[in-house]
Amino acid sequence: MTDPTGRRAELEARNAAMREHVDSLLGELRKKTEQLQETQARAMAITATAASKDGTVRATVDSAGALTSLELTANAFDRTTPDRLARLVTETVREAVAKARTELNDVLAPAQQGPGIDLSEMLPGVPSLSDLIPKPPVVPQDRAPSRRPAPPDDDEGDSVMDRSGW
Repeated sequence: MTDPTGRRAELEARNAAMREHVDSLLGELRKKTEQLQETQARAMAITATAASKDGTVRATVDSAGALTSLELTANAFDRTTPDRLARLVTETVREAVAKARTELNDVLAPAQQGPGIDLSEMLPGVPSLSDLIPKPPVVPQDRAPSRRPAPPDDDEGDSVMDRSGW
């Protein structure tokens, strides 16, 4: 027969070791959660600003790439055509978005290296921590600037404003 006292002591020792392991896992989980919250706060606080080479346009975007500020110099309309100014604004905003995305990737990179523990491995049905970490956004590549279509011509070939007799 087995010794009930020895068996009980063995079970208590295994139970204590399991509790210690679970406490260690919970401590690591708390630490990872705090790090993710800090990373999220840093990511949300990102802003990026870009200025055109000639200084005419200055654009600021947030961490999502949304335009938060657009500044044009007082003589911006005197120095260029509307089409060129529109392209310059678009290019400057894209540059600011690329800067914000690069900074966001830098902030998120440590968190994306993966958690040290993953509860999904221990408990079936629990979501993986790696699924909760956002993937880095793609930095947009420069595309050819869009061109506005030419205005439609009148049926008679001349503008109403140019006709005499008005």
